[in-house]
Amino acid sequence: MKSLRSQVAALSVAAVTTLGVANGAVAQSFGNVEVEQDNFVLVAAPGGGLLGRPQLMIIEQQRDDRACWGESGSAPTQIEPLLLEFDFSGICGRSTDSNGYSIRTAEGDAGRNFSFDIREEEGEQVLYAVPSRFPTNPYREADPFPVGRTFGVASNGFTEIVLNPSWRLTKRTYEGRTLGHVYLTSDSTLVSIIEANGGPIVVDPGPGTDPEPTPGTSFSDVSGDIYAQQIARAVEVGFIAGFEDNTFRPRTPLTREQLVSMVLEAMDAQENLSIALPNQVSTSAFRDVPSNRWSAAKIQFASQAGIVTGYPDGTFRPTQPVTRAEMIAVLRRAAEYRKQLLDEGTTLNPTQTAVSFSDTTGHW
Repeated sequence: MKSLRSQVAALSVAAVTTLGVANGAVAQSFGNVEVEQDNFVLVAAPGGGLLGRPQLMIIEQQRDDRACWGESGSAPTQIEPLLLEFDFSGICGRSTDSNGYSIRTAEGDAGRNFSFDIREEEGEQVLYAVPSRFPTNPYREADPFPVGRTFGVASNGFTEIVLNPSWRLTKRTYEGRTLGHVYLTSDSTLVSIIEANGGPIVVDPGPGTDPEPTPGTSFSDVSGDIYAQQIARAVEVGFIAGFEDNTFRPRTPLTREQLVSMVLEAMDAQENLSIALPNQVSTSAFRDVPSNRWSAAKIQFASQAGIVTGYPDGTFRPTQPVTRAEMIAVLRRAAEYRKQLLDEGTTLNPTQTAVSFSDTTGHW
């Protein structure tokens, strides 16, 4: 049986497509549009990054109802993420991982070949673009190159990142529609950027022993998978990412916390819906989910929204593998929650004839 990791990707893609995200997009068709730079701030935020290093957070002021952040000082500039203090739906945007931002150069979207990492260097934090190491990335042997820096470290841990000259922010577009995805953009080619930073270029990756990735993804381990197209679509929509080694691991069991994250990100990817996902909590709703766990905020949000529940002993068991029944229950509750947010009631209308299964009679 195929693992639920692939199945959830497929079902979430189907749900998101049905609920309004354009179908059939491929990464090469994404364009970009200029934005007002003053409406955004790039932040080196504490914790959550690779190996515990700071993570990149991008905050956008979408409306002027309330300030999304405050600033104090210079070199470094300390950021107060005010959006964490109120329901910022429709007022602020917040991106904290590759689902919300990526790199773009003269060649177009380069998010499959490069990710971001913030590193401590000589009393400041430097934002680097780091090449992915999968065999078909022609830039895999290049050195990481700097994109921005903080000029120090703020006392509260939230420090503004100033982009290097020639870099700016733009937004992703598809078929004339502006999407929420933010690009860190340079008009230079990757080759010229890498060469300017002294890194080697691999023009032709050449033959290798690893299978070629399925078109539309950067994952070498989904080639031939029954859900390969759906996985590619999930990556393109922007609510699923792979692991640090650029694998997707489609047959690895899906955990309860991973399911929560994937479903909430799928909902938040819809243009007509902003669910204001938090990125941190002070207390946890479950005794086995500490407040500093990467999934704590999403689990608490999903619990309060009625999308997931814990166990009678007060635990959530975040690393426990998900069953097929649990997956369906979570997807159904998420669909009901979405309709509720849009003032459409909670009734789910069937889209196909119901199927009866021989082994579900009497099951919860």
